[in-house]
Amino acid sequence: MIISWNTTYECNLRCKHCYRDAGEKKKGELSKEEGFSLLEELAHAGFKIVIFSGGEPLLRKDIYELIAKAKSLGLKPVLGTNGTLLTEGVARNLKEAGIERIGISLDSIDSSCHDEFRQRKDAYQSTLAGIEDCKNARLEFQIHTTLMDFNEGNLERITDLAVKVGARAHHIFFIVSVGRAMQNARCKIQNVKLYEEILHRILAKQREVEIELKPVCAPQFVRIAKEMGLETRFQRGCLAGISYCCVLPEGHLHPCPYLPISCGNIREKGFFEIWKTSEVFKRLREQDYSGKCGVCGYKKVCGGCRANSLQYSGDYLASDPWCSYRQVSRN
Repeated sequence: MIISWNTTYECNLRCKHCYRDAGEKKKGELSKEEGFSLLEELAHAGFKIVIFSGGEPLLRKDIYELIAKAKSLGLKPVLGTNGTLLTEGVARNLKEAGIERIGISLDSIDSSCHDEFRQRKDAYQSTLAGIEDCKNARLEFQIHTTLMDFNEGNLERITDLAVKVGARAHHIFFIVSVGRAMQNARCKIQNVKLYEEILHRILAKQREVEIELKPVCAPQFVRIAKEMGLETRFQRGCLAGISYCCVLPEGHLHPCPYLPISCGNIREKGFFEIWKTSEVFKRLREQDYSGKCGVCGYKKVCGGCRANSLQYSGDYLASDPWCSYRQVSRN
């Protein structure tokens, strides 16, 4: 059971793909006290992992208190950052607060490509410096890469860099067209065949490295891993609304960060009630998909990307248009 809490819209970068269109802090973001109440409800609901994200969560002045609260409740706190605000002091404070791992964005082996995409001249060097600060503080970290047309040919080399700098994992995010990604054609792999080929490449690379590789928002990887005879700890692709959800800065609850369907606001009903009674969550858990996703033999382990289905058809239970698999179950 995992939840991603977008703690703020505020960010020091203006990345071209940002699903939250982050930048300025907005009025009405959850207060520290509301955050404490949310964390208590998460523990009560049986959640295990809380991801502090944004925007840029390090811009919240109370982020260390929120992390410490999560830790005190028995939750596993982790954090996603663009990496440019990391210093040895920040890394040490995160570790002391109880953070167990952070995800750091790194999109290229070429500094100019990374900087242009993140829209800050020194983003690449600042991020690498932040990684060194994490290592010095003995703070566990992993690398997050957003897959785009300019870096897909170098994914394996980015994995090699992740290994070199001491990351525990390399997670590769397949873009869903929401937020600023809707206006940037480079933020989406346009060819379904290439999409499948990239997944095969990532899993082939997994055989060569000891750190964990995971495609994100590409649930077909679970099916491909099984076809390749590759054992992973991941038993299902899309978790949206089943064992995963997202809280927005102002309290709206979505099935995942890329599936913009509000199931309710925790200020009005409370997290636990929405999680248990939302009709959207109920339908996602029933997995009554239409089209080929509904009859696919890998339905229970893949599930298709519900966010892609919504984006392309307007129906979050429709077939995932980015799946090229054709075999269906006869049951």
